[in-house]
Amino acid sequence: MTALRSDAATFAEDVLTGFAAANRQYVRRVDGGVVRATAMKDGQVSLVVGGGSGHYPAFAGLVGPGLASGSACGNIFASPSASQIRRIARATHRGGGVLLSYGNYAGDVLHFGLAQEQLRSEGIDVRTVVVTDDIASGSPEEITKRRGIAGDLTVFKVAGAAAEAGLSLDEVEELAQRANARTRSLGVAFAGCTLPGADEPLFTVPEGVMSIGLGIHGEPGISEAPLPTADELAETLVTRLLADKPDDAGTRLSIILNGLGTVKYEELFVLFGKVHGLLEREGLTVVEPECGELVTSLDMSGLSLTLFWLDDELERWWAAPANTPAYRKGAITADLDTDDVANLDEDELFADEGQWQHATAPEAARLLSLVSAMLTDAEHDLGRLDAIAGDGDHGIGMARGAEGAAAAAESSRDAGHGVGRLLREAGAAWAEKAGGTSGALWGAAITAVGRVLQDAESLTPQSVTAAVDAGLEAMVSLGKAQLGDKTMLDALIPFAETLRNGVDAGKNLGDAWTAAATRAEGAAAETATLRPQVGRARPLAEKSVGHPDAGAVSLAMVANTLGNAWTSQSRKENALS
Repeated sequence: MTALRSDAATFAEDVLTGFAAANRQYVRRVDGGVVRATAMKDGQVSLVVGGGSGHYPAFAGLVGPGLASGSACGNIFASPSASQIRRIARATHRGGGVLLSYGNYAGDVLHFGLAQEQLRSEGIDVRTVVVTDDIASGSPEEITKRRGIAGDLTVFKVAGAAAEAGLSLDEVEELAQRANARTRSLGVAFAGCTLPGADEPLFTVPEGVMSIGLGIHGEPGISEAPLPTADELAETLVTRLLADKPDDAGTRLSIILNGLGTVKYEELFVLFGKVHGLLEREGLTVVEPECGELVTSLDMSGLSLTLFWLDDELERWWAAPANTPAYRKGAITADLDTDDVANLDEDELFADEGQWQHATAPEAARLLSLVSAMLTDAEHDLGRLDAIAGDGDHGIGMARGAEGAAAAAESSRDAGHGVGRLLREAGAAWAEKAGGTSGALWGAAITAVGRVLQDAESLTPQSVTAAVDAGLEAMVSLGKAQLGDKTMLDALIPFAETLRNGVDAGKNLGDAWTAAATRAEGAAAETATLRPQVGRARPLAEKSVGHPDAGAVSLAMVANTLGNAWTSQSRKENALS
Protein backbone atom coordinates (compact mmCIF):
# COMPACT_ATOMS: atom_id res chain seq x y z
CA MET A 1 0.00 0.00 0.00
CA THR A 2 1.21 3.52 -0.87
CA ALA A 3 1.23 5.24 2.52
CA LEU A 4 2.91 8.57 1.69
CA ARG A 5 0.75 10.73 -0.55
CA SER A 6 -0.94 14.11 -0.57
CA ASP A 7 -3.92 13.43 -2.83
CA ALA A 8 -4.44 10.08 -4.55
CA ALA A 9 -5.91 11.88 -7.56
CA THR A 10 -2.69 13.85 -8.12
CA PHE A 11 -0.24 11.17 -6.98
CA ALA A 12 1.43 10.63 -10.37
CA GLU A 13 1.79 14.37 -10.95
CA ASP A 14 3.21 14.87 -7.45
CA VAL A 15 5.72 12.06 -8.07
CA LEU A 16 6.92 13.69 -11.29
CA THR A 17 7.26 17.12 -9.68
CA GLY A 18 9.35 15.73 -6.84
CA PHE A 19 11.41 13.53 -9.13
CA ALA A 20 12.33 16.44 -11.38
CA ALA A 21 13.22 18.62 -8.39
CA ALA A 22 15.45 15.89 -6.96
CA ASN A 23 17.24 15.25 -10.26
CA ARG A 24 17.75 18.70 -11.78
CA GLN A 25 21.21 17.76 -13.04
CA TYR A 26 19.63 14.99 -15.13
CA VAL A 27 16.15 16.07 -16.23
CA ARG A 28 13.95 19.07 -16.97
CA ARG A 29 10.21 19.10 -16.48
CA VAL A 30 8.02 19.48 -19.57
CA ASP A 31 4.24 19.29 -19.56
CA GLY A 32 3.66 15.57 -20.04
CA GLY A 33 6.93 14.23 -18.67
CA VAL A 34 10.65 14.99 -18.53
CA VAL A 35 13.47 15.59 -21.00
CA ARG A 36 17.19 15.32 -20.42
CA ALA A 37 18.85 18.37 -18.88
CA THR A 38 22.09 17.77 -20.76
CA ALA A 39 22.67 19.05 -24.28
CA MET A 40 22.13 16.86 -27.34
CA LYS A 41 24.09 17.24 -30.56
CA ASP A 42 22.50 18.77 -33.64
CA GLY A 43 21.28 15.96 -35.86
CA GLN A 44 21.19 13.43 -33.00
CA VAL A 45 18.36 10.91 -32.96
CA SER A 46 15.90 11.50 -30.12
CA LEU A 47 14.76 8.42 -28.21
CA VAL A 48 11.41 9.07 -26.53
CA VAL A 49 10.17 6.37 -24.17
CA GLY A 50 7.27 6.29 -21.79
CA GLY A 51 4.17 4.71 -20.36
CA GLY A 52 2.17 4.83 -17.17
CA SER A 53 3.59 5.95 -13.85
CA GLY A 54 4.12 3.48 -11.03
CA HIS A 55 7.07 1.65 -12.63
CA TYR A 56 10.09 3.64 -11.39
CA PRO A 57 12.92 3.54 -12.45
CA ALA A 58 10.98 3.15 -15.70
CA PHE A 59 10.40 5.43 -17.42
CA ALA A 60 11.50 8.86 -16.23
CA GLY A 61 14.47 7.42 -14.34
CA LEU A 62 16.01 6.26 -17.63
CA VAL A 63 16.37 9.74 -19.17
CA GLY A 64 19.92 10.96 -19.73
CA PRO A 65 23.04 10.60 -21.89
CA GLY A 66 23.40 7.12 -23.34
CA LEU A 67 19.75 6.28 -22.79
CA ALA A 68 16.46 8.13 -23.40
CA SER A 69 16.18 11.73 -24.56
CA GLY A 70 12.82 12.13 -22.88
CA SER A 71 10.00 10.25 -21.20
CA ALA A 72 6.27 10.82 -21.57
CA CYS A 73 4.67 9.97 -18.24
CA GLY A 74 1.02 8.96 -17.93
CA ASN A 75 -1.10 8.45 -14.87
CA ILE A 76 -0.64 5.39 -12.67
CA PHE A 77 -0.60 2.38 -15.02
CA ALA A 78 -2.14 4.50 -17.80
CA SER A 79 -0.60 5.56 -21.09
CA PRO A 80 0.47 9.16 -21.58
CA SER A 81 -1.75 10.98 -24.06
CA ALA A 82 -0.76 11.67 -27.65
CA SER A 83 -0.41 15.37 -26.90
CA GLN A 84 1.96 14.65 -23.99
CA ILE A 85 4.10 12.37 -26.16
CA ARG A 86 4.09 14.94 -28.92
CA ARG A 87 5.32 17.68 -26.56
CA ILE A 88 8.19 15.50 -25.29
CA ALA A 89 9.21 14.56 -28.84
CA ARG A 90 9.17 18.17 -29.99
CA ALA A 91 11.23 19.27 -26.99
CA THR A 92 13.94 16.68 -27.71
CA HIS A 93 14.02 16.73 -31.52
CA ARG A 94 17.38 17.92 -32.83
CA GLY A 95 16.91 17.24 -36.54
CA GLY A 96 17.87 13.56 -36.58
CA GLY A 97 14.36 12.19 -36.22
CA VAL A 98 12.60 10.55 -33.31
CA LEU A 99 12.36 6.92 -32.23
CA LEU A 100 9.38 6.12 -30.02
CA SER A 101 9.70 2.98 -27.89
CA TYR A 102 7.36 1.55 -25.26
CA GLY A 103 5.76 -1.65 -24.02
CA ASN A 104 3.10 -3.36 -26.11
CA TYR A 105 -0.07 -2.27 -24.31
CA ALA A 106 -3.18 -1.17 -26.16
CA GLY A 107 -3.35 2.31 -24.64
CA ASP A 108 0.32 3.02 -25.33
CA VAL A 109 0.02 1.72 -28.90
CA LEU A 110 -2.95 4.02 -29.52
CA HIS A 111 -1.51 7.18 -27.98
CA PHE A 112 2.04 6.78 -29.29
CA GLY A 113 0.60 5.89 -32.71
CA LEU A 114 -1.47 9.07 -32.77
CA ALA A 115 1.55 11.11 -31.70
CA GLN A 116 3.62 9.57 -34.48
CA GLU A 117 1.02 10.52 -37.10
CA GLN A 118 0.82 14.08 -35.76
CA LEU A 119 4.60 14.51 -35.66
CA ARG A 120 5.00 13.13 -39.16
CA SER A 121 2.41 15.61 -40.42
CA GLU A 122 4.71 18.34 -39.06
CA GLY A 123 7.63 17.01 -41.13
CA ILE A 124 9.44 15.12 -38.35
CA ASP A 125 10.73 11.64 -39.24
CA VAL A 126 9.33 9.36 -36.54
CA ARG A 127 9.74 5.60 -36.13
CA THR A 128 8.39 3.18 -33.53
CA VAL A 129 9.75 0.02 -31.90
CA VAL A 130 7.27 -1.69 -29.58
CA VAL A 131 8.74 -3.98 -26.89
CA THR A 132 7.29 -7.52 -26.80
CA ASP A 133 9.46 -9.53 -24.40
CA ASP A 134 6.90 -11.23 -22.09
CA ILE A 135 6.69 -14.89 -23.09
CA ALA A 136 3.66 -15.54 -20.87
CA SER A 137 1.40 -13.21 -22.86
CA GLY A 138 1.67 -14.89 -26.25
CA SER A 139 2.99 -17.96 -27.98
CA PRO A 140 6.09 -17.84 -30.20
CA GLU A 141 3.70 -17.77 -33.17
CA GLU A 142 2.02 -14.65 -31.71
CA ILE A 143 5.16 -12.85 -30.64
CA THR A 144 3.86 -9.46 -31.86
CA LYS A 145 0.98 -9.75 -29.36
CA ARG A 146 3.27 -10.15 -26.36
CA ARG A 147 3.47 -7.45 -23.67
CA GLY A 148 6.53 -5.42 -22.83
CA ILE A 149 7.84 -5.79 -19.27
CA ALA A 150 11.42 -5.50 -17.95
CA GLY A 151 12.79 -6.17 -21.44
CA ASP A 152 12.04 -2.52 -22.15
CA LEU A 153 15.47 -1.78 -20.71
CA THR A 154 17.44 -3.77 -23.30
CA VAL A 155 15.73 -2.01 -26.20
CA PHE A 156 15.97 1.45 -24.65
CA LYS A 157 19.63 0.99 -23.67
CA VAL A 158 20.78 -0.24 -27.08
CA ALA A 159 18.84 2.44 -28.95
CA GLY A 160 19.91 5.22 -26.59
CA ALA A 161 23.61 4.31 -26.77
CA ALA A 162 23.51 4.12 -30.57
CA ALA A 163 21.75 7.50 -30.78
CA GLU A 164 24.31 9.06 -28.39
CA ALA A 165 27.10 7.81 -30.67
CA GLY A 166 25.56 9.62 -33.65
CA LEU A 167 24.10 6.71 -35.61
CA SER A 168 21.31 7.48 -38.07
CA LEU A 169 17.62 6.95 -37.37
CA ASP A 170 17.61 3.95 -39.71
CA GLU A 171 20.48 2.37 -37.78
CA VAL A 172 19.04 3.14 -34.34
CA GLU A 173 15.66 1.72 -35.35
CA GLU A 174 17.21 -1.49 -36.70
CA LEU A 175 19.27 -2.04 -33.55
CA ALA A 176 16.22 -1.49 -31.35
CA GLN A 177 14.23 -3.99 -33.41
CA ARG A 178 17.06 -6.52 -33.16
CA ALA A 179 17.34 -6.03 -29.39
CA ASN A 180 13.61 -6.60 -28.99
CA ALA A 181 13.71 -9.73 -31.14
CA ARG A 182 16.46 -11.19 -28.94
CA THR A 183 14.88 -10.39 -25.54
CA ARG A 184 12.69 -12.78 -23.50
CA SER A 185 11.17 -12.21 -20.03
CA LEU A 186 8.97 -14.03 -17.54
CA GLY A 187 7.60 -12.70 -14.25
CA VAL A 188 6.09 -14.10 -11.07
CA ALA A 189 4.22 -12.50 -8.17
CA PHE A 190 3.72 -13.42 -4.54
CA ALA A 191 1.21 -10.61 -3.80
CA GLY A 192 -0.60 -7.94 -5.80
CA CYS A 193 -0.07 -4.18 -5.83
CA THR A 194 -2.39 -1.47 -4.51
CA LEU A 195 -3.21 1.78 -6.30
CA PRO A 196 -2.65 4.99 -4.31
CA GLY A 197 -5.76 5.69 -2.25
CA ALA A 198 -7.19 2.18 -2.74
CA ASP A 199 -8.03 -0.09 0.18
CA GLU A 200 -7.39 -3.39 -1.57
CA PRO A 201 -4.78 -4.75 -3.99
CA LEU A 202 -5.67 -5.17 -7.65
CA PHE A 203 -5.32 -8.93 -7.26
CA THR A 204 -4.43 -11.37 -4.49
CA VAL A 205 -2.33 -14.51 -4.46
CA PRO A 206 -3.32 -17.31 -2.09
CA GLU A 207 -0.93 -18.00 0.75
CA GLY A 208 1.75 -20.51 -0.18
CA VAL A 209 1.26 -19.88 -3.91
CA MET A 210 2.94 -17.80 -6.60
CA SER A 211 1.32 -16.33 -9.71
CA ILE A 212 3.22 -16.96 -12.96
CA GLY A 213 3.16 -14.67 -15.97
CA LEU A 214 1.97 -11.43 -14.39
CA GLY A 215 2.00 -8.05 -16.12
CA ILE A 216 3.46 -4.84 -14.73
CA HIS A 217 0.12 -3.01 -14.49
CA GLY A 218 -1.38 -4.99 -11.67
CA GLU A 219 -2.63 -7.79 -13.94
CA PRO A 220 -2.73 -11.18 -12.22
CA GLY A 221 -0.67 -14.04 -13.59
CA ILE A 222 -1.62 -16.57 -16.24
CA SER A 223 -1.31 -19.54 -13.88
CA GLU A 224 -0.46 -20.43 -10.27
CA ALA A 225 1.98 -22.84 -8.67
CA PRO A 226 3.07 -23.73 -5.13
CA LEU A 227 5.48 -21.21 -3.63
CA PRO A 228 8.95 -22.50 -4.60
CA THR A 229 12.40 -22.33 -3.10
CA ALA A 230 14.94 -20.07 -4.81
CA ASP A 231 16.43 -23.12 -6.55
CA GLU A 232 13.02 -24.22 -7.83
CA LEU A 233 12.08 -20.75 -9.02
CA ALA A 234 15.39 -20.36 -10.85
CA GLU A 235 14.78 -23.71 -12.56
CA THR A 236 11.25 -22.68 -13.60
CA LEU A 237 12.26 -19.31 -14.99
CA VAL A 238 15.40 -20.47 -16.79
CA THR A 239 13.78 -23.57 -18.28
CA ARG A 240 10.82 -21.65 -19.70
CA LEU A 241 12.94 -18.84 -21.08
CA LEU A 242 15.51 -21.13 -22.68
CA ALA A 243 12.69 -23.04 -24.37
CA ASP A 244 11.64 -19.77 -26.02
CA LYS A 245 15.06 -18.45 -27.09
CA PRO A 246 15.58 -17.00 -30.59
CA ASP A 247 16.73 -19.39 -33.32
CA ASP A 248 20.04 -17.54 -33.73
CA ALA A 249 20.58 -17.04 -30.00
CA GLY A 250 24.27 -17.93 -29.73
CA THR A 251 25.98 -18.48 -26.38
CA ARG A 252 26.47 -14.95 -25.02
CA LEU A 253 23.63 -13.26 -23.15
CA SER A 254 22.87 -10.74 -20.47
CA ILE A 255 20.54 -11.21 -17.50
CA ILE A 256 18.15 -8.74 -15.95
CA LEU A 257 16.75 -9.98 -12.65
CA ASN A 258 14.18 -7.33 -11.85
CA GLY A 259 12.38 -6.69 -8.57
CA LEU A 260 8.80 -5.53 -8.99
CA GLY A 261 8.45 -3.48 -5.82
CA THR A 262 8.87 -5.17 -2.45
CA VAL A 263 11.18 -8.15 -2.99
CA LYS A 264 14.37 -7.32 -1.10
CA TYR A 265 17.71 -7.03 -2.86
CA GLU A 266 19.11 -9.82 -0.68
CA GLU A 267 16.41 -12.17 -2.01
CA LEU A 268 17.16 -11.09 -5.57
CA PHE A 269 20.85 -11.82 -5.07
CA VAL A 270 20.05 -15.31 -3.79
CA LEU A 271 17.96 -16.01 -6.88
CA PHE A 272 20.48 -14.39 -9.20
CA GLY A 273 23.18 -16.79 -8.04
CA LYS A 274 20.95 -19.77 -8.77
CA VAL A 275 20.00 -18.43 -12.22
CA HIS A 276 23.62 -17.62 -13.08
CA GLY A 277 24.74 -21.12 -12.12
CA LEU A 278 22.05 -22.78 -14.26
CA LEU A 279 23.00 -20.72 -17.31
CA GLU A 280 26.68 -21.46 -16.90
CA ARG A 281 25.92 -25.18 -16.70
CA GLU A 282 24.17 -24.78 -20.06
CA GLY A 283 27.46 -23.53 -21.52
CA LEU A 284 26.27 -19.91 -21.74
CA THR A 285 28.37 -16.82 -21.02
CA VAL A 286 26.71 -14.07 -19.00
CA VAL A 287 27.76 -10.52 -19.98
CA GLU A 288 27.01 -7.20 -18.19
CA PRO A 289 24.14 -8.50 -16.01
CA GLU A 290 21.72 -6.36 -14.00
CA CYS A 291 20.10 -7.25 -10.69
CA GLY A 292 17.77 -4.86 -8.88
CA GLU A 293 14.65 -2.77 -9.35
CA LEU A 294 14.48 -1.60 -12.96
CA VAL A 295 10.80 -1.84 -13.97
CA THR A 296 8.52 -2.01 -10.94
CA SER A 297 4.77 -2.18 -10.32
CA LEU A 298 4.16 0.03 -7.28
CA ASP A 299 4.31 -2.25 -4.20
CA MET A 300 3.93 -5.58 -5.99
CA SER A 301 5.74 -8.48 -4.38
CA GLY A 302 7.28 -10.21 -7.35
CA LEU A 303 10.13 -10.34 -9.83
CA SER A 304 10.94 -11.03 -13.45
CA LEU A 305 13.84 -12.61 -15.27
CA THR A 306 14.97 -11.32 -18.66
CA LEU A 307 17.43 -13.04 -20.98
CA PHE A 308 18.97 -10.77 -23.63
CA TRP A 309 20.73 -12.77 -26.34
CA LEU A 310 23.68 -10.76 -27.64
CA ASP A 311 25.55 -10.43 -30.88
CA ASP A 312 28.73 -8.37 -31.27
CA GLU A 313 26.90 -5.13 -32.11
CA LEU A 314 24.23 -5.46 -29.45
CA GLU A 315 26.86 -6.28 -26.83
CA ARG A 316 28.77 -3.11 -27.71
CA TRP A 317 25.74 -0.86 -27.20
CA TRP A 318 24.49 -2.76 -24.15
CA ALA A 319 27.89 -2.21 -22.47
CA ALA A 320 28.17 1.45 -23.54
CA PRO A 321 28.16 4.21 -20.88
CA ALA A 322 24.95 5.81 -19.64
CA ASN A 323 24.20 8.39 -16.98
CA THR A 324 20.61 8.79 -15.81
CA PRO A 325 18.92 9.26 -12.42
CA ALA A 326 18.35 5.53 -11.98
CA TYR A 327 20.76 3.79 -14.37
CA ARG A 328 24.46 4.52 -14.61
CA LYS A 329 27.15 2.59 -16.42
CA GLY A 330 30.73 3.55 -17.27
CA ALA A 331 31.78 7.18 -17.64
CA ILE A 332 29.95 9.66 -19.84
CA THR A 333 29.98 13.44 -19.81
CA ALA A 334 27.63 15.99 -21.30
CA ASP A 335 27.14 19.72 -20.83
CA LEU A 336 23.94 21.12 -19.37
CA ASP A 337 21.45 22.31 -21.96
CA THR A 338 21.02 26.05 -21.44
CA ASP A 339 18.36 26.56 -24.11
CA ASP A 340 14.82 27.25 -22.99
CA VAL A 341 12.32 24.52 -23.70
CA ALA A 342 10.20 25.71 -26.62
CA ASN A 343 6.60 26.76 -26.12
CA LEU A 344 4.77 23.58 -27.01
CA ASP A 345 1.20 24.72 -26.51
CA GLU A 346 -1.00 23.31 -29.22
CA ASP A 347 -3.00 25.56 -31.52
CA GLU A 348 -6.07 24.20 -33.21
CA LEU A 349 -8.16 26.20 -35.64
CA PHE A 350 -11.93 25.94 -35.59
CA ALA A 351 -14.35 27.00 -38.26
CA ASP A 352 -16.96 29.63 -37.46
CA GLU A 353 -20.05 28.17 -35.86
CA GLY A 354 -23.62 29.28 -36.20
CA GLN A 355 -26.11 30.50 -33.66
CA TRP A 356 -27.55 27.07 -32.88
CA GLN A 357 -24.09 25.71 -32.08
CA HIS A 358 -23.46 28.48 -29.56
CA ALA A 359 -26.93 28.02 -28.06
CA THR A 360 -26.33 24.28 -27.66
CA ALA A 361 -22.94 24.57 -25.98
CA PRO A 362 -24.26 25.13 -22.43
CA GLU A 363 -26.40 21.97 -22.67
CA ALA A 364 -23.39 19.96 -23.88
CA ALA A 365 -21.35 21.23 -20.93
CA ARG A 366 -24.17 20.31 -18.54
CA LEU A 367 -24.37 16.77 -19.95
CA LEU A 368 -20.62 16.25 -19.66
CA SER A 369 -20.80 17.40 -16.05
CA LEU A 370 -23.50 14.81 -15.33
CA VAL A 371 -21.43 12.10 -17.02
CA SER A 372 -18.42 13.10 -14.92
CA ALA A 373 -20.41 12.87 -11.69
CA MET A 374 -21.83 9.47 -12.65
CA LEU A 375 -18.43 8.02 -13.56
CA THR A 376 -16.87 9.37 -10.36
CA ASP A 377 -19.53 7.50 -8.38
CA ALA A 378 -18.92 4.35 -10.44
CA GLU A 379 -15.11 4.52 -10.31
CA HIS A 380 -14.66 1.78 -7.69
CA ASP A 381 -17.10 -0.69 -9.27
CA LEU A 382 -15.65 -0.22 -12.76
CA GLY A 383 -12.15 -0.66 -11.38
CA ARG A 384 -13.00 -3.93 -9.66
CA LEU A 385 -14.67 -5.23 -12.81
CA ASP A 386 -11.63 -4.32 -14.87
CA ALA A 387 -9.26 -5.94 -12.35
CA ILE A 388 -10.75 -9.40 -12.99
CA ALA A 389 -8.71 -9.79 -16.17
CA GLY A 390 -7.06 -6.39 -16.57
CA ASP A 391 -5.14 -3.89 -14.51
CA GLY A 392 -8.06 -2.33 -12.64
CA ASP A 393 -7.52 1.20 -13.93
CA HIS A 394 -10.66 1.55 -16.06
CA GLY A 395 -12.70 3.19 -13.32
CA ILE A 396 -10.09 5.78 -12.44
CA GLY A 397 -9.31 6.41 -16.11
CA MET A 398 -12.96 7.00 -17.01
CA ALA A 399 -13.53 9.21 -13.97
CA ARG A 400 -10.48 11.37 -14.63
CA GLY A 401 -11.15 11.55 -18.35
CA ALA A 402 -14.72 12.67 -17.82
CA GLU A 403 -13.65 15.14 -15.16
CA GLY A 404 -11.11 16.65 -17.55
CA ALA A 405 -13.66 16.78 -20.36
CA ALA A 406 -16.25 18.45 -18.13
CA ALA A 407 -13.75 21.08 -16.99
CA ALA A 408 -12.65 21.77 -20.57
CA ALA A 409 -16.28 22.03 -21.67
CA GLU A 410 -17.04 24.50 -18.90
CA SER A 411 -14.08 26.68 -19.91
CA SER A 412 -15.07 26.48 -23.57
CA ARG A 413 -18.66 27.40 -22.74
CA ASP A 414 -17.53 30.36 -20.64
CA ALA A 415 -15.35 31.52 -23.53
CA GLY A 416 -18.41 31.62 -25.77
CA HIS A 417 -17.46 28.75 -28.05
CA GLY A 418 -19.98 26.66 -29.97
CA VAL A 419 -20.80 23.01 -29.32
CA GLY A 420 -18.45 21.73 -32.02
CA ARG A 421 -15.38 23.42 -30.59
CA LEU A 422 -16.51 22.62 -27.05
CA LEU A 423 -16.69 18.89 -27.78
CA ARG A 424 -13.38 18.86 -29.62
CA GLU A 425 -11.68 20.53 -26.66
CA ALA A 426 -13.48 18.16 -24.28
CA GLY A 427 -12.31 15.17 -26.33
CA ALA A 428 -8.68 16.31 -26.21
CA ALA A 429 -8.96 16.84 -22.44
CA TRP A 430 -10.52 13.39 -21.93
CA ALA A 431 -7.65 11.69 -23.76
CA GLU A 432 -5.03 13.72 -21.90
CA LYS A 433 -6.44 13.23 -18.40
CA ALA A 434 -7.51 9.59 -18.73
CA GLY A 435 -4.61 8.12 -20.68
CA GLY A 436 -4.83 4.41 -21.43
CA THR A 437 -6.82 2.67 -24.14
CA SER A 438 -10.20 3.99 -23.13
CA GLY A 439 -8.83 7.52 -22.84
CA ALA A 440 -7.57 7.49 -26.41
CA LEU A 441 -10.76 5.95 -27.76
CA TRP A 442 -13.16 8.19 -25.86
CA GLY A 443 -11.09 11.25 -26.72
CA ALA A 444 -11.09 10.37 -30.42
CA ALA A 445 -14.83 9.63 -30.42
CA ILE A 446 -15.82 12.88 -28.67
CA THR A 447 -13.53 14.85 -30.97
CA ALA A 448 -15.14 13.21 -34.01
CA VAL A 449 -18.62 14.03 -32.67
CA GLY A 450 -17.52 17.65 -32.29
CA ARG A 451 -16.26 17.83 -35.87
CA VAL A 452 -19.58 16.61 -37.26
CA LEU A 453 -21.65 18.98 -35.13
CA GLN A 454 -19.35 21.88 -35.98
CA ASP A 455 -20.12 21.37 -39.67
CA ALA A 456 -23.84 20.60 -39.24
CA GLU A 457 -26.41 23.18 -40.33
CA SER A 458 -28.72 22.41 -37.40
CA LEU A 459 -29.21 20.05 -34.49
CA THR A 460 -31.53 17.32 -35.72
CA PRO A 461 -31.97 13.61 -35.02
CA GLN A 462 -30.11 13.01 -38.29
CA SER A 463 -27.13 15.20 -37.37
CA VAL A 464 -26.89 13.55 -33.94
CA THR A 465 -26.98 10.12 -35.56
CA ALA A 466 -24.26 11.17 -38.00
CA ALA A 467 -22.18 12.43 -35.08
CA VAL A 468 -22.56 9.14 -33.19
CA ASP A 469 -21.60 7.22 -36.34
CA ALA A 470 -18.49 9.40 -36.65
CA GLY A 471 -17.56 8.65 -33.06
CA LEU A 472 -17.98 4.93 -33.71
CA GLU A 473 -15.86 5.14 -36.85
CA ALA A 474 -13.12 6.93 -34.91
CA MET A 475 -13.06 4.20 -32.26
CA VAL A 476 -12.98 1.40 -34.84
CA SER A 477 -10.25 3.07 -36.90
CA LEU A 478 -8.06 3.79 -33.90
CA GLY A 479 -8.62 0.68 -31.80
CA LYS A 480 -8.75 -1.92 -34.61
CA ALA A 481 -11.20 -4.02 -32.60
CA GLN A 482 -14.27 -5.74 -34.05
CA LEU A 483 -17.69 -6.76 -32.81
CA GLY A 484 -17.22 -9.79 -30.56
CA ASP A 485 -13.70 -8.90 -29.38
CA LYS A 486 -15.08 -8.06 -25.92
CA THR A 487 -14.48 -4.32 -25.94
CA MET A 488 -16.63 -1.21 -25.62
CA LEU A 489 -17.48 -1.63 -29.30
CA ASP A 490 -19.72 -4.55 -28.33
CA ALA A 491 -21.98 -1.97 -26.68
CA LEU A 492 -21.36 1.00 -29.00
CA ILE A 493 -22.08 -0.78 -32.28
CA PRO A 494 -25.55 -2.02 -31.16
CA PHE A 495 -26.21 1.42 -29.67
CA ALA A 496 -25.37 3.23 -32.91
CA GLU A 497 -27.37 0.77 -35.03
CA THR A 498 -30.45 1.01 -32.77
CA LEU A 499 -30.26 4.80 -32.70
CA ARG A 500 -29.94 4.99 -36.48
CA ASN A 501 -32.81 2.57 -37.05
CA GLY A 502 -35.04 4.49 -34.63
CA VAL A 503 -34.36 7.84 -36.27
CA ASP A 504 -34.87 6.36 -39.75
CA ALA A 505 -38.21 4.97 -38.55
CA GLY A 506 -39.35 8.47 -37.58
CA LYS A 507 -38.88 8.33 -33.80
CA ASN A 508 -38.00 11.54 -32.00
CA LEU A 509 -34.43 11.76 -30.75
CA GLY A 510 -35.32 11.14 -27.09
CA ASP A 511 -37.22 7.92 -27.78
CA ALA A 512 -34.63 6.67 -30.26
CA TRP A 513 -31.80 7.40 -27.81
CA THR A 514 -33.58 5.69 -24.91
CA ALA A 515 -34.11 2.53 -26.98
CA ALA A 516 -30.48 2.60 -28.12
CA ALA A 517 -29.21 3.02 -24.54
CA THR A 518 -31.33 0.07 -23.41
CA ARG A 519 -29.86 -2.03 -26.23
CA ALA A 520 -26.33 -0.97 -25.26
CA GLU A 521 -26.96 -2.00 -21.65
CA GLY A 522 -28.12 -5.44 -22.75
CA ALA A 523 -25.21 -5.81 -25.17
CA ALA A 524 -22.75 -4.89 -22.41
CA ALA A 525 -24.19 -7.61 -20.17
CA GLU A 526 -23.90 -10.10 -23.03
CA THR A 527 -20.13 -9.55 -23.22
CA ALA A 528 -19.84 -11.81 -20.17
CA THR A 529 -20.01 -14.78 -22.54
CA LEU A 530 -17.18 -13.52 -24.75
CA ARG A 531 -13.43 -14.13 -24.62
CA PRO A 532 -11.30 -10.99 -25.06
CA GLN A 533 -9.36 -10.92 -28.32
CA VAL A 534 -7.44 -7.67 -27.83
CA GLY A 535 -6.02 -5.56 -25.00
CA ARG A 536 -4.57 -6.48 -21.61
CA ALA A 537 -7.36 -8.95 -20.84
CA ARG A 538 -6.46 -11.19 -23.80
CA PRO A 539 -3.78 -13.22 -21.95
CA LEU A 540 -6.29 -13.78 -19.11
CA ALA A 541 -9.21 -14.76 -21.32
CA GLU A 542 -10.41 -17.60 -19.10
CA LYS A 543 -10.68 -15.33 -16.05
CA SER A 544 -12.65 -12.83 -18.10
CA VAL A 545 -15.35 -15.30 -19.18
CA GLY A 546 -18.42 -14.90 -17.01
CA HIS A 547 -17.83 -11.20 -16.41
CA PRO A 548 -18.90 -8.33 -18.68
CA ASP A 549 -16.33 -6.05 -20.26
CA ALA A 550 -15.73 -2.95 -18.16
CA GLY A 551 -15.47 -0.71 -21.23
CA ALA A 552 -18.78 -1.92 -22.62
CA VAL A 553 -20.44 -1.47 -19.23
CA SER A 554 -19.17 2.09 -18.82
CA LEU A 555 -20.23 3.02 -22.34
CA ALA A 556 -23.77 1.81 -21.65
CA MET A 557 -23.75 3.78 -18.39
CA VAL A 558 -22.79 6.96 -20.26
CA ALA A 559 -25.49 6.36 -22.87
CA ASN A 560 -28.13 5.88 -20.17
CA THR A 561 -26.97 8.95 -18.25
CA LEU A 562 -27.31 11.13 -21.35
CA GLY A 563 -30.71 9.63 -22.18
CA ASN A 564 -32.03 10.14 -18.66
CA ALA A 565 -30.77 13.71 -18.60
CA TRP A 566 -32.49 14.56 -21.88
CA THR A 567 -35.72 12.92 -20.75
CA SER A 568 -35.69 14.79 -17.44
CA GLN A 569 -34.97 18.10 -19.17
CA SER A 570 -37.77 17.53 -21.69
CA ARG A 571 -40.27 16.86 -18.90
CA LYS A 572 -39.29 20.08 -17.15
CA GLU A 573 -39.67 22.09 -20.35
CA ASN A 574 -43.07 20.50 -21.08
CA ALA A 575 -44.25 21.25 -17.53
CA LEU A 576 -43.35 24.91 -17.97
CA SER A 577 -44.97 25.26 -21.39
